[in-house]
Amino acid sequence: MGNTGPRLTAQTLKVLGVLLSCSADGVSGAEVGRETNVLSGTLYPILLRLEDAGWVKSRWETEDPRELGRPRRRLCRITGIGMRKARAALREFVLPLKEFAWR
Repeated sequence: MGNTGPRLTAQTLKVLGVLLSCSADGVSGAEVGRETNVLSGTLYPILLRLEDAGWVKSRWETEDPRELGRPRRRLCRITGIGMRKARAALREFVLPLKEFAWR
């Protein structure tokens, strides 16, 4: 059986939601963590799995950390395939909840 992509847990869906709403420049893992309240021990493995699946690309900041006055950040952005898959997964998750709420 082939790989169907990353496991879509509640935490992964939260991460994907933030990645869908971030700029094309990307967002740091720390920013994703603040937005989602997902702890780093859970967050960074999720980001790695999403990158391994091709849903996310990451890159190091190019600015000099001495000029920034802080360590360099690794910025993540969602890919085209990640965007399509994430939107489909979120629709699949949210629609049943809406139907449940009407009962």
